[in-house]
Amino acid sequence: MADALSALQTLERDLREIFGARLQSLVHYGAREHKAAIMQRHEHHGHHEPALLHTLAVTDTLTVDDLRACAKRAARWHDGDVATPLIVPKIELERSLDVFPFEFSAIIADHVVVAGSNPFERLHVEPSDLRWACEVQARGHLLHLREGYVEARGRDDALAVLIVRSAPAWKSLLENMARLENNVAEQDEVTKLVGVKEISNEEAARLFPSYLAAVERLTQEVDRWKAK
Repeated sequence: MADALSALQTLERDLREIFGARLQSLVHYGAREHKAAIMQRHEHHGHHEPALLHTLAVTDTLTVDDLRACAKRAARWHDGDVATPLIVPKIELERSLDVFPFEFSAIIADHVVVAGSNPFERLHVEPSDLRWACEVQARGHLLHLREGYVEARGRDDALAVLIVRSAPAWKSLLENMARLENNVAEQDEVTKLVGVKEISNEEAARLFPSYLAAVERLTQEVDRWKAK
């Protein structure tokens, strides 16, 4: 964690050199996920991708010259395992919550202020915006599964590929629905396949009907959802 702190301090110094008093806030988000990734690297030997630090910088203004200055420092940030920061003018942040409700609700739920004020102190994602995004995601997933089933042409091996490849998106949808309902995301047989490279043809034939039915139920549920 000392390395992470040093990397964040380097990022803050660089951003202050670039933006000066225009830098309002710098936050580190996804801290819990970052910690979990670090723990996983310690528990499992072998080659792993670095656990990147994700940050958001809120500024008064943002110009092409600012971006050019950031680009010159990007290599150093990446060397410190800091992902390219999201840099957003304050007014844009306030007007983007309804456009990116999943992303910003996740940031709001798990962020640490590194410098400046908390940019989310008076901001929140409207449940109606989150519901709409969930419905778009659910209906898109449902269409994808139905189309994929037809394209599989009755081949269980193709169906197995469809299920495995769609598992991460299904897990993401359940997590977003849980955020909407303010509860813990449920786990099912398909979400447990995240990270699995392949399943048997027999398992695919068994899983698909219940998987499709679950997506249909969730789509209907989010369509009827009302804030409690």
